Amino acid sequence: MRTKRYNRLTSYILTVALMATTLLSGCSKEAAGDTAASSDTIVLRVSNWEEYIDEGDELEGTPSIIDDFEKAYYEETGKKVKVEYSTFGTNEDLYHRISIGDRFDLVCPSEYMIMKLMDEDMVLAYPSSFYDKENEENAYVNNISPYIEKRLEALTINDKKLSDYAAGYMWGTLGFVYNPEEVAEEDVDDWDFMVNKKYNRRITTKDSVRDCYFAAMGMLTSDLVSSPAFKEDPDYETKLSDELNDTSKATVDKVEKVLTDVKENVYAFETDSGKADLVTGKVLSNLQWSGDAVYSMEQAEEEGVTLYYSVPESSTNLWFDGWVMLKDGILENTGVTLPSKGDRKTDRIAEESVVAKAKIDAATAFVNFLSRPENAVRNMDYIGYTSVISGEVGGDIEEYVRECYEVSDEETTDEEADAEEDSEDSEELIPYDISYFFGEPEGTVEIMSDEDSTKGMLFAQYPTEDVIKRSVVMAFFPPEDNARVSRMWINVRCADFF
Repeated sequence: MRTKRYNRLTSYILTVALMATTLLSGCSKEAAGDTAASSDTIVLRVSNWEEYIDEGDELEGTPSIIDDFEKAYYEETGKKVKVEYSTFGTNEDLYHRISIGDRFDLVCPSEYMIMKLMDEDMVLAYPSSFYDKENEENAYVNNISPYIEKRLEALTINDKKLSDYAAGYMWGTLGFVYNPEEVAEEDVDDWDFMVNKKYNRRITTKDSVRDCYFAAMGMLTSDLVSSPAFKEDPDYETKLSDELNDTSKATVDKVEKVLTDVKENVYAFETDSGKADLVTGKVLSNLQWSGDAVYSMEQAEEEGVTLYYSVPESSTNLWFDGWVMLKDGILENTGVTLPSKGDRKTDRIAEESVVAKAKIDAATAFVNFLSRPENAVRNMDYIGYTSVISGEVGGDIEEYVRECYEVSDEETTDEEADAEEDSEDSEELIPYDISYFFGEPEGTVEIMSDEDSTKGMLFAQYPTEDVIKRSVVMAFFPPEDNARVSRMWINVRCADFF
């Protein structure tokens, strides 16, 4: 189980972090001091989701990953950078703050919001040098999972590839965390679980229009997309995406009826209470993002409760969060202007403005720093979500997964092994294949784990390949469609007030 290995892994990571800090403390006092007040300091304004990065621990004396980046950047470039770090609660919250004039250089929204920002010409493409695999300092392009890279490159808006404008950070699926002692596995394998009267008022769901819309579409399309004819279609992936991202008026009307039924059956639409309600037993299941699912399962395990994670057999949402450079932030006070809906101009901007180049260099260095496998492990261990970084087979990421979940004979004493052999309840280890994530042939990377992990935290962090094949990225909704969906959501959520 992950929690048993969590303490050992955390201790190892903290030791590495302290060693790195000790080495960096050998730099000049100027590097270790407060750089914010220095006129030659690059200020990088970064905004990210709440609790979505290794923030360190003052009581333990461990630095945050941002502290380490600032020190490493000076050590490696001789330039001082100060990260002004802030957080947001939802994609819409971030968009609102940008709309009212808040300025950020680098932000980390989800894929559909990235596409919205691209559509409105609010982001800059990454410079061509960022994708140079010959440069070993480009940790992102050299370590991103080949599978994730392929999925990101397939996302486009206005003939522009999302992967040119965004660097992936975390990824995952949408599914149900549930108590297997109280919820039948065959029930939770279906999107209709949300309206199953057997669990009336014992399920919570996200108070999110996008996630609830997807779940409702999962219910509406389940029979169609599960049919042999549909699954065997050569254009299965495209058609699956088209079905689940349909926002026509007729479909939105159907979704409203489905979500009204969901509202009558669930305990609540929640933003963050679902995790605690699962642990206390107030509810038996919660519609969650896979990263939150890991957190819930860890917390429950500490209380002696085992939870599992399930993805409906018909379809699921594949989501990504990624780093994008905002045009208004990077170009502020530079004197550089760009034509509306301009092409990729980042390389030219860097040539025309020293200030803009400094911001772009710092922003790309920040992304590359987070993409170093050892730092990806730090962030995953801290927040429970899964990094888009795979690194090489046998490297830090694979070692992290094995440390968290693999069960070996070395962990069992001879007496315990003999007792398990004599016991009818002894559990066989299950081979769990995540080779696809590393871009390797099936069977290359297998984790020998137990049932609780393969149906719980390991499954949530690294879904099996069959789940991936039926996953769909939620598309960017054009303004008219987005307005239609928003009105539907207001009708569902506010019906009791009229």
